Amino acid sequence: MKFLITGGAGFIGSHLTQRLIAEGHAVTVLDDLSTGSLDNLSAFIGHPQMQFVQGTILNRPLVHAQVSTCDQVVHLAAAVGVHTILEKPLSSLQTNVDGTASVLSACAEFRRPVLIASTSETYGKNSADSLCEDADSILGPSSIERWSYATAKKVDEILGLAYHATHGVPVIITRFFNIAGPRQSARYGMVLPAFVRAALAGQPIRVFGDGGQTRNFTYIDDCIEALLRLLRNPIAIGKIVNVGSEEEVSIYALAEKVKEAAGSSSPIVMVPYAAAYPEGGFEDMRRRVPCICRIEALTGWRPSTNLANIIQRTIHFHQTQQSNLVSTPALMLSN
Repeated sequence: MKFLITGGAGFIGSHLTQRLIAEGHAVTVLDDLSTGSLDNLSAFIGHPQMQFVQGTILNRPLVHAQVSTCDQVVHLAAAVGVHTILEKPLSSLQTNVDGTASVLSACAEFRRPVLIASTSETYGKNSADSLCEDADSILGPSSIERWSYATAKKVDEILGLAYHATHGVPVIITRFFNIAGPRQSARYGMVLPAFVRAALAGQPIRVFGDGGQTRNFTYIDDCIEALLRLLRNPIAIGKIVNVGSEEEVSIYALAEKVKEAAGSSSPIVMVPYAAAYPEGGFEDMRRRVPCICRIEALTGWRPSTNLANIIQRTIHFHQTQQSNLVSTPALMLSN
């Protein structure tokens, strides 16, 4: 089977590419490299089963051309990261809404099934004990740019379901809850790699707000397994599905766990939101815990990697990266 992965040079997309190629599938990656990186695909450049196309999902002729040659679409491309959303509100909205409309239009034209990646951000400030897919979205005011991302992704979901209802496009929508692991960049405000990098460098581990806000983290390999099970299950078509872990941790406790696991002497410092986001337009949510009953009922999936292992594997990845950077100059001199 041939897959088209938009945003395939990103964190999740590159891991999905790796898994699909390992299973013998062909993959076309469409990515504008605005947040993704060819480094994530370095192991597959030149592989006969992988084609890389640099371009934006806003380029409708390009998107239609790529969709026409594939069997299945996985739409991961998006403007991501809090700072990106706050600094580039208009272009972020255009990418996340118009880009998804472009992909869905092509899937409708060529009758291609598509999985659309959404986010737990769509639940907004809903702090229910366990967020089921039918739970309310409680978003803040439009004047706070922080909520534009959640709004855009909710529109993506509505578009997907409308294309399914109107044009019969086989659509699956996944809501990701803090996917983490190797290759995830700290550049866009992703908390775990940011903590790990600071701890390994002996720099302050910066916790925003009071640190009492809680999240959960899902290992990338578990996420990819969830995606593949959904893609192979026709019963999932037309549904929104949470992909996340039920293991809850406060952000301050996460910082402590990372510090301990890394054997770091880094201080943990509290940073007010106003200092972390001087551009303004930010509002946080206190709690976000998924109900994963739907995906378990559909596919039998549950995450198998606990938080301690996620932290250890992320630390190991960053240590390996640092080791490679240190050893490269010596290798060059020996030549």
